[in-house]
Amino acid sequence: MADDELSLLVSTGLQTLLTSGRISTPLTSMDLLLALISSRPSTSAAPGFTIPRLTDLARVEKVLEALSSNWDHGSILLSHEGGELYITDVHLGNPHALEAINPRKRKRAPIDEDADSAAGNTPDEISSSNGENDSSISMNTPLGNLSKDLKEVYAILQKSTAKGRLLAERFRSFNGGFEPICTYITKVECAKSRSEADPSNPPNHPFCNLLHFRPLIRPHTDPSLGHCSYLNTCYSEPTYSQSPSITPFPPGTGARVSLPSGLGAGGRGKEKAPCRYLHFEIDWDEKDGPLAPVDTWKTRRLKEPFKIELGMGPDGRDMQVLPPQWINCDLRRFDYSVLGKFHVIMADPPWDIHMSLPYGTMTDDEMRAMPIPTLQDEGLLFLWVTGRAMEVGRECLRVWGYTRVDEVVWVKTNQLQRVIRTGRTGHWLNHTKEHMLVGVKTRTDAAGNLIFPSWANRGLDTDVIVSEVRETSRKPDEVYGLIERMCPGGRKIEIFGRKHNTRPGWLTLGNQLGQDQIFEEDLAARIRARYPERFMSVSGQAMITR
Repeated sequence: MADDELSLLVSTGLQTLLTSGRISTPLTSMDLLLALISSRPSTSAAPGFTIPRLTDLARVEKVLEALSSNWDHGSILLSHEGGELYITDVHLGNPHALEAINPRKRKRAPIDEDADSAAGNTPDEISSSNGENDSSISMNTPLGNLSKDLKEVYAILQKSTAKGRLLAERFRSFNGGFEPICTYITKVECAKSRSEADPSNPPNHPFCNLLHFRPLIRPHTDPSLGHCSYLNTCYSEPTYSQSPSITPFPPGTGARVSLPSGLGAGGRGKEKAPCRYLHFEIDWDEKDGPLAPVDTWKTRRLKEPFKIELGMGPDGRDMQVLPPQWINCDLRRFDYSVLGKFHVIMADPPWDIHMSLPYGTMTDDEMRAMPIPTLQDEGLLFLWVTGRAMEVGRECLRVWGYTRVDEVVWVKTNQLQRVIRTGRTGHWLNHTKEHMLVGVKTRTDAAGNLIFPSWANRGLDTDVIVSEVRETSRKPDEVYGLIERMCPGGRKIEIFGRKHNTRPGWLTLGNQLGQDQIFEEDLAARIRARYPERFMSVSGQAMITR
């Protein structure tokens, strides 16, 4: 693409995207380029033009620099931050026409406000009578009404602090496990859409390179009924015994897990009819190439570690992450005092939400009596709640001595990455989300202000997680990354966990974990002293204490 063509494309595209509301300021030059690529400008606006590429970023920035000095459609305010070019504000309108109307703002004659008020004339009315129509030359954005100095102040306020940038760089995620899914779901529908888009110029490949699914047609399936609301989490599906997460290869290529009685042949009991709705599996063939692209950037590392001990957590440079640890016990009767103190606690209690659930629950009084306060002198508590437990959970925080400071929302998606329409909980509405309360151990200074842990990293993550539903009561893995970025290192404990919750750096407590596994020698010694009959594995060596 020639330079003049790119300049015209950026100019018209920026104006079109702003007026249509598809973008808003402030935004980076990369954000604008991505919007231009996805908008696919019409041939009428840019005849014969090709879609720009990500490699054109430097050229787009040069065009923006030129347009900030002279743009026929208005004015552009740019700023540089952290090696990126930001479009701070855009004012649409012909600047030359505005200058011809009002080349210099005229100084108004002194106004006797009392006299004008008595006469019923406001300053605006007076200016209009003098031929000054401020509304005709007013800016199209709130920032447009600011003076140059205030615009500079606004640009400074939009910049992140040096500490914020260092923290973001230190904890930048290098895991590229996300697989985008085609909106047409199946290869047949995708190919049909691509052929109908431009019949005279068929694409080289019949379907796109995104992830597709194939419908599972069984003898009892009725395609006219449409998709099953639960898809691969349907109790009638054989795949329910497996993790609903996207696997490297489609189901059926490996050994299948044996099913409990009734599953896959009619729900939880054999007396139930099998699900007649459509279910799906990943549609992948070897000729399609690798299912997951090789992420060359996944192995990126910082060129050199930060010399500033910033965001290192409570242990600083001495941080050590132990292998997963767990203790199988009755959480209502276990002596929590042998566990010691923790910086982070996460709990997913079996709340009594007045519904039929596939596991045992605890009453509100049992939850209030949980010895959570003995586990922390200072730290963070992450508490999963849903339904009526949202109110009970807040009450438990107060009883345990915590102050709620935030709340994380998990928006649940299904196998096809669409929001779940039919949740298995909810008395009035079907629940498509869950909440995780974030509490801080209540400690105040002399003035009564809440004291936050000095080692906690704040402002790194958002309060919304969009993730796929998996086994019953299993929470998204993303929440662990969120917590570990807030508190790198330190001691962490998860209560009411299962085997799939065990994770390096965490101690998991639950009643479905099997033989204990402990790597902290002092913790193992305290457990041996308190429960000499327990059988456990310490540092990889199984031992029984007597």
